[in-house]
Amino acid sequence: MTTTPVSRRVAVLGAATLATTTACATYGQRPGDSAPAAAPPAGAAPSGAPAAGGAAAPPAAALAATADIPVGGGIVLADQEIVVTQPTAGQFMGFSAICTHQGCTVNAVADGAIKCPCHGSSFAVADGSVITGPARRPLPPKAVKVDGTSVTLG
Repeated sequence: MTTTPVSRRVAVLGAATLATTTACATYGQRPGDSAPAAAPPAGAAPSGAPAAGGAAAPPAAALAATADIPVGGGIVLADQEIVVTQPTAGQFMGFSAICTHQGCTVNAVADGAIKCPCHGSSFAVADGSVITGPARRPLPPKAVKVDGTSVTLG
């Protein structure tokens, strides 16, 4: 068996191709993200829709109890990447917990503002609008609803 030596140029080109392929396969994912979820099988009911037998899917899991969300404030649910606020009594709002400046996770809600620890941006609990930069865009809304005494994704 004869082996052909690999030139440096071919080795570098191969490594660059591998790096590019890997980068493209993970584009848009943050460190720690898992692989994208597989599509449901053909004919499967969408989440929350009645299954084939007509039975409804189980209710959405609670994000928090309404009593845990202070009026004029809110809570950060970092694992779910959502902030739930209660600007006025009985009004619950949901926002992405990912800062629109550079993608850090916000970490606190205080004094009517959702706060990002990375560069000091803050956002209004009522509508996610920017109070102080460097962020220029508001936090994207996330639909939430009250189900009894629980707040769920809506």
